Amino acid sequence: MRKGMWKDGEVEWDNNHEVLTSACLPNHRSMNPCPVYEKRTKTLFLFFISVPFGVSEKAQIKKNKNQARLCYVTSKDTGETWSRITDLTTDVIGDQVKTWATFAVGPGHGIQMRSGRLIIPAYVYHCHLDHKPTPYAFAFYSDDCGSTWHVGERLADESCECEMAEIIDHDGTSHLYCNARSTSGHRVEALVEEAFDKPSSACKLTETGYGCQGSVLSFAPDQGSENTWLLYCHPTNPRQRRSLGVYLNKSPLDASGWVDQKMIIHHGPSGYSDLAHCGDGEHFACLIECGEKSEVEQLAFVIFKLSDVIQAKNTE
Repeated sequence: MRKGMWKDGEVEWDNNHEVLTSACLPNHRSMNPCPVYEKRTKTLFLFFISVPFGVSEKAQIKKNKNQARLCYVTSKDTGETWSRITDLTTDVIGDQVKTWATFAVGPGHGIQMRSGRLIIPAYVYHCHLDHKPTPYAFAFYSDDCGSTWHVGERLADESCECEMAEIIDHDGTSHLYCNARSTSGHRVEALVEEAFDKPSSACKLTETGYGCQGSVLSFAPDQGSENTWLLYCHPTNPRQRRSLGVYLNKSPLDASGWVDQKMIIHHGPSGYSDLAHCGDGEHFACLIECGEKSEVEQLAFVIFKLSDVIQAKNTE
């Protein structure tokens, strides 16, 4: 963990990194961090998976045998102190883990909906008798401030790493939106009614090569209004993880609502990313993997305004 203080449109970062020693199971590595903040109890949940040392995702898929654990730690003082680790695997996933080749949460952020429901985006490689395990996006959720957690419905179509956002329409109705990684050449989008209904290919959101994680965020563009827009960021190159772009959707219930132009944050190698809305309501932040020769050379933190995205002409 690294901390920073928001000041005058910038973040002043501490020089020190802190290892969260409690966020670990013995002889396991912790992966795919996914935080969510519960507003009523002022509790920060940090979800992640714990995987035995030496066990890869590919090996689990090949053997059709999950070895990942669903875990979290919490903080009630903005990261000054952290709780002991909680392993939810048995209580939450239970026997259905027998049909999972492997799974993971995030990586990225979870959300709390207007109803109070907490959402942790996830994906699972589901086992089939006659076929290779297939990935599907879904979510873990809680309706009691994080006291108990449940497994949500999977998307009907193949999908993978995802993030979710709450869309509030002009009538004040809430919709849960999912944006997921895919191997189809475009991102997969879906809205929840009783389940994730009719996943569709987002033709304006090009997927990269075999796919890459991306981030999505909902926000109200006008103070005093609940009606929301969406921001989405992802590498824009269709073949390589390069040229990370930020896209805007002013009518997120419309499948073709994504604006054609996007703001390019980094033209070079770019990988995973995560968006956040800053405390002043005017600025947004993006944490990205990037570099000059490889997308995993460094982590960068970029701050921008909505006007930067609206005025973008597909240039850096």
